[in-house]
Order: sequence, then C-alpha cells, then structure tokens
Amino acid sequence: MDDKKLIYLDNNATTAVAPEVFETMRPYFCERYGNPSSIHTFGGSVTADIENARAAVARLLGADWKDRHGKFTEIIFTGCGTESDNAAIMSALSACPRKRKVVMSMVEHPAVLSMGKELEQRGYPVSYVPVDSNGRLDLARYEEMIDADTAVVSIMWANNETGNIYPVEQCAEIAHRYGALFHTDAVQAIGKIPCNLAASRIDMLSLSGHKLHAPKGVGALYVRRGTRFHPTQIGGHQERGRRAGTENVASIIGLGKAAELALAALERENTYVRDLRDRLERGICGNIPQAEVLGDPEHRLPNTTLIGFEAVEGESILMRMDRLGICASSGSACTTGSLEPSHVLRAMGVPDTLAHSAIRFSLSTYNTPEEIAFVIREMPGIIAWLRKLSPFWKK
Repeated sequence: MDDKKLIYLDNNATTAVAPEVFETMRPYFCERYGNPSSIHTFGGSVTADIENARAAVARLLGADWKDRHGKFTEIIFTGCGTESDNAAIMSALSACPRKRKVVMSMVEHPAVLSMGKELEQRGYPVSYVPVDSNGRLDLARYEEMIDADTAVVSIMWANNETGNIYPVEQCAEIAHRYGALFHTDAVQAIGKIPCNLAASRIDMLSLSGHKLHAPKGVGALYVRRGTRFHPTQIGGHQERGRRAGTENVASIIGLGKAAELALAALERENTYVRDLRDRLERGICGNIPQAEVLGDPEHRLPNTTLIGFEAVEGESILMRMDRLGICASSGSACTTGSLEPSHVLRAMGVPDTLAHSAIRFSLSTYNTPEEIAFVIREMPGIIAWLRKLSPFWKK
C-alpha cells in the first residue's frame, strides 16, 4: 500500500514518533552513547540531559516540586505504562503491609485489571467500581467500597476505548479520607488534557511515551513527594534506587522532547483535534442509520470517538477500512483479535449487536480535514455493503 494514502486514526493504540523527537534522540545512539553511571565526563554528562528530560515531563504533569538540588525527583523513568501501573500498585501494598484491600474500576486498562486478578489469586480482596450505560463512574458506590483497610485505589484518568474522562482529583480526595493511596493510569490522558498534579492529591500517576509521540519502550511514574515507594525492580542505584537498570537514554531524551511538544500543543489538541473528531462523528452518524457514539458525550478526550454500527461485525468493518488505507481499532488495541465485546462495553451494558460493531477512531494533531472528509465519504458504503450480508440487519 502506498504510504501516502495511509489515514491513521488509531492514535490511542500508538502514535508516530514526532520528527522533532527523533532528531533529538539521534545523537544518543552513535555520538553520545555513554553510560550515565560512568565516572568519566563522556558518560556522566548524559546525566544532565536525563535530568532535563525529567524536568520536561514534570512540567507537562504540573509537578513543580524540586529537591534541594533543583531536581524534579517525583518523576521515575520506566520501561512502559504497564510497568508504571504495576510498580505503583505493588509499592502501595508493600508500603502498607497491614492494609490489603485494593479498589479499581471495572473499565481499567488490562495493565491494571490483570494486576487486580493476580492480586485476587494471592488472597488480596479487590473491589471493582461499576459504571453506568455511558461509562461514567458510580461515585457513590466507589466511596462505599473504600474503608480503613484499603491500601490503594487505582482509577484511570481517561478510558482508552471510549475516551471517557474520570474525576480522578475527586476520587483522590475520597481515597485520602480513608487513608488510602491513590494511583491513576493516565496513559491516555497525558498530552491531551491539562494536568496539574501540584494542585491535586493524586499520589502516583503512570504515563507511556508511545501515546504522545515518543518511542515505544519508555514510560514514567510520578510519585508524590513524601509517598513511601518500594521498588519492584531491584539492582543498581539508577533512578535514585527506585528503578534499577541502565537507563534507556535515547528514549528518555525522546520522552522529554515529546513532553515539551505535548505541553505546547495542548490548545491545538483541544481545538483543532476536537473539531476534527466532532466533524467525523457528525459525518458518520448523520449519514449512517443506527450508528451511535458510545461513552460519555460531555466528559471525554478531544481526540477519541467510539462508534457502534448496529448489526455489523467490527472486525469486518476494520478489514474493509484497511483496504482503503484507513487505520482504526475495534475497541482497545490490547483486545483486538477477540470476538468477544470488550470488558468496557460489557461493563456499560451495551447490547451485543452494538458492542460487536464498535469502532474506535482516535486522532492526533497530524490528521487533516481532508483525511476526515475521505473517511466520512467512505464509511456509509462500507456499512451498507456489510449490512446486506448481515442476518441481523432488518432490511
């Protein structure tokens, strides 16, 4: 397929590395390849660059605390969002050994939900907060689930499938009333909506580089000053003893640059990208009968829409789109290939005939109005053709 015809609308799965990020990383492969732990100047000088990247990530998160040396030590670099999620939850349990209860939502990313299931196997009581038909968190039920035995609460900031934004600042306040630590998986939120951790009571936050135009294989974990942290990766002194292993220098530098770009592009994300998303929704739902946006219509990411097409199989839709060079996703990228509706749509109680057909379109600042117009033009024909073959469509 000619790359010029590619229309990439799957940015919640992964993003293109920004050209500026790639150029910033380039010297750290062949020129500035020293080990930051080395005593010599060649290796040690890289340490300053890592600290600059740490500062850029802190600024994107609104985490403005610095230690007496002027370092943004609340930021720990990791290998990915999943590692950050795992480290946060396991650290909280280690830091509060007399508390064993964990609370999370039913619509968390598998990086958190799988950890919940694993903890249950180890004998930890885990409670899962339900959502309504729009995927909104049941806050009353949430507070009922937390008690003095709760060690940690983990609620995602934004859902990877629906784009729903959750009131994590409020959730953190509630958790603290009961003495529980609060973690948020903010992998989908960071770079798309403003973040001001200094003004919140969030204790830990996870992010992933490849969701904001940095490379795959790098992430970060924010740990609020004063929060006890027990590392899960043991070895050397890297990351101030909180995450052992030689630093992935080039990718850390790339994440720092991506954080700078994301902070500068926040307004464009919430105007230009939001407008493209809204055009796409109007164009599809206005021209295709029984096409429905799934999720919270008011509180969601500016780049994400999940649309269900009654009586059509989602995988078939994606295959027809792929022939035209249009990339999207059937719910979460982590569940693509499964014929079962996603756990998110099941938690929302979406009927199977609609849940099986849900297509997630996730945009970025690199998308153009022309691309959106092309998708709007082609989608009615795709759905009409597939519905002719569907035994569930009332012709």
